[in-house]
Amino acid sequence: MLDDLDRPLGQDLRQPPDPGPGGWRLGALALGLFGAVIGGLFLFSVKDRGGGEPEAVAVIQPAPPAPPPAPTPADHKDAAAQEGIENGVRVVRGDSGVAQGFVIHVPDAGGAMALTPAPDQRLIEKSRFGFLPRRGQDGAAPAQVYARPLALQPAFKPGAPRVAILVAGMGLDSAATDEAIRRLPPEVSLAFAPYGAEAGRQAAEARAAGHEILLQTPMEPLNPADSPGPHVLRVGDAAAALNDLHWQMSRFSGYIGVVNFLGGRFTADEAATQALMKELASRGLDYVDDGSSPQSLAGEAALAHGVGFAKADLRLDAARGEAAIGTALQRLESLARQNGVAIGYAAGLPEASERIARFAADLKRDGVVLIPVSAAIRGESLARNGKR
Repeated sequence: MLDDLDRPLGQDLRQPPDPGPGGWRLGALALGLFGAVIGGLFLFSVKDRGGGEPEAVAVIQPAPPAPPPAPTPADHKDAAAQEGIENGVRVVRGDSGVAQGFVIHVPDAGGAMALTPAPDQRLIEKSRFGFLPRRGQDGAAPAQVYARPLALQPAFKPGAPRVAILVAGMGLDSAATDEAIRRLPPEVSLAFAPYGAEAGRQAAEARAAGHEILLQTPMEPLNPADSPGPHVLRVGDAAAALNDLHWQMSRFSGYIGVVNFLGGRFTADEAATQALMKELASRGLDYVDDGSSPQSLAGEAALAHGVGFAKADLRLDAARGEAAIGTALQRLESLARQNGVAIGYAAGLPEASERIARFAADLKRDGVVLIPVSAAIRGESLARNGKR
C-alpha cells in the first residue's frame, strides 16, 4: 500500500464508500445550494464591476445644441415686417393697422446734405477752355442731377407758402464767400461769378455744404461803362458770344444753370437771347432772371426752347442796411403767402447774408418753407405749361 510520500499530489487512490440512494439525494441538494451561492456571488461581482480594482469614471455629457443657421435675406425681410419697417422706413401704425406716420433716421451731417458729386462724368465734355456741362447720352441733365432734391427738405403741410433765395456774387471775395457758405442754410442757392481766383474750390465747398449752385453769367449792360470785365456776352456777334459763354462755363462744375449779371442790353435783344437759350437747352441747364431788366426777353426765349426758367420776384439788398434788408425779406414772405411761392435775389453782401440767415431760421416757426431755387424753377415751369 502507498504511503503519503508516494501518493500522487492531490489524489486519493482509495475508493470512496458507496453513499447509497439517500446519499445521492443529499449530494444533489448540497450541489444546488452550492450553485445558488456561486450564482449570488456572480451577481454581486456584476454589480461591483471593479471587484475592488482601481477604476476611472467618465461622465458622458449630452451634445451641445447646434448653432442657429445664419439669417437669410428672407429672414431679414420677415423681421423687418414684424418691426414695421417698409423700404427702409419705420412705419408707425395705430390700433386699426392704418399707417399713422413715419420715422426716418437721417445721419447727422452738421446740417449739410450730400448732393450728387460733381463733375458727373456723363455730364461733361472737353473743350479748349476746359470741361463744359452737357446732357448725358442717357438723357440726364445737369439741371436735375446737380439740383438739391426736395426729398432732403423737412416735412411741411401741402400748400404751405414757399420761399426760395438766391445769393449771387460768390467767389469774388473769398472771405465773404466762405462766410456765406458757412452761415447760410443749405436750402439757399448760391451763384458764383466766373472771375474768382478760387471759384472752383469754393463752388465745390458750397455743394459739399448742401447748397446747389449756379453760374452768374456777365452780359452786356445798357450802359457800356458798367461792363464787368472780360468774356462778357455781347450783342451782334453770335460766335464770339458763344465762345465767351464756353469760357465762363469752364471755370467750375456742378451748377444747375445760369443767372444773368447785368445784361440789360443783351437780354433785350431777341436774337442774342434765343441763341443763349438754344445753347442752354442743348446742355440741359436752367436759367434764372435776376429781375433787374424790365425789357428782358429771357422768359419767352426759355419757354420756346424748353429751358427751365424762373424770375426773381424781389431784390433783397437793393437798399443797404440791415433794416432795409429785413423789410425786403418780410415783403418776400408776404409774396409767398399771397402767390404760393416767391423768389428773392441778393448780391451777396456780408450784411445781407447775415440777415438772410436769421430770417431763414424764423421761417419754419412761421409755417413757411425755404426751398432751393431749382424747386421754384420746376414749379414755375409747370405753371407756364399749364400743368399746375
